[in-house]
Amino acid sequence: MADQAALFHQIFLVTGPVFGLVLLGVFLKRIRLIDEAFVMTASNLTFRATMPTLLFLSILQSDLKTAFQPKLVFFFVAATFLHFGFVWLWSLRSVPKEDRGVYIQGAFRGNCGIMSLALAANQYGDYGLSVGGVLSGIIVIVFNILSAFILSIYSPTFDANFKSIMREIVRNPLIISVVAALVGSSIGLTLPEWVVRSGNYFAAMSLPTALICIGGTLSLAAFKSSGRVTLSSSLFKVFWMPLFFVPLAWLLGFEGRELGILFLFLATPTAAASYVMVRAAGSSASLAANIIALTTVISVVSFMAGLYLLNYLQLI
Repeated sequence: MADQAALFHQIFLVTGPVFGLVLLGVFLKRIRLIDEAFVMTASNLTFRATMPTLLFLSILQSDLKTAFQPKLVFFFVAATFLHFGFVWLWSLRSVPKEDRGVYIQGAFRGNCGIMSLALAANQYGDYGLSVGGVLSGIIVIVFNILSAFILSIYSPTFDANFKSIMREIVRNPLIISVVAALVGSSIGLTLPEWVVRSGNYFAAMSLPTALICIGGTLSLAAFKSSGRVTLSSSLFKVFWMPLFFVPLAWLLGFEGRELGILFLFLATPTAAASYVMVRAAGSSASLAANIIALTTVISVVSFMAGLYLLNYLQLI
């Protein structure tokens, strides 16, 4: 009993600070200490400046062979494509046509760059930050391509073409920072100590600010109005996806820290960026907001349950 209590305490130390900051964002928004203008500005600062700095420094200061793990990247990308395909097939028989694009995106597009990265850093320190940073930078490309593709099929107004998708990918600050860090690490780039320290101070703002912004964007009204389509998409994202692919990863030989990071990235709730893309596509923004809210709430339990089970079975 004491061992189980210690294990639960260890898991709470990983998940508690992350979801605590999300709840803080909800509270600060409710008492009007932060507003939508703050969330937009802070989110923009995080996406374009502090998060790229965090990823760049964490990867640059780590061993390149450790940060970039081709097998881990390939499995996660392959799992995303397989999950995307299955959810699409499922939606053909169970989801109204006008909602399919939003439903599918919500079921596969995870909040890897913030939620998963924060949990990986809490669980595995610099190792989790560097490996997770590379994984986040690569999967963002996959997410953007698949999201634009599926929304263009089911949206009456959204027309995404290859050129526009590639333009957005090339301009993405997170992708630029990961590529720059990988190149810098491969050529042995070193920065002055004062630059590294200043960068670390600046980068330290990233995860707390981003998590508070997630809380500030959550809609309790949207959560209360969740329906069958919302619940189905949410369960695909935070329950069925990790439940299928984590055991598969273990059967294929992943274990320890690699298996733990895969779980944290597979089980992450739907990314807030999906809402922005849905609005741009002219599809159901309310459904997108419902999925984001519901997956975030469910993930509080699913993350802790998954980490507890994997630790109890001594797989991570």
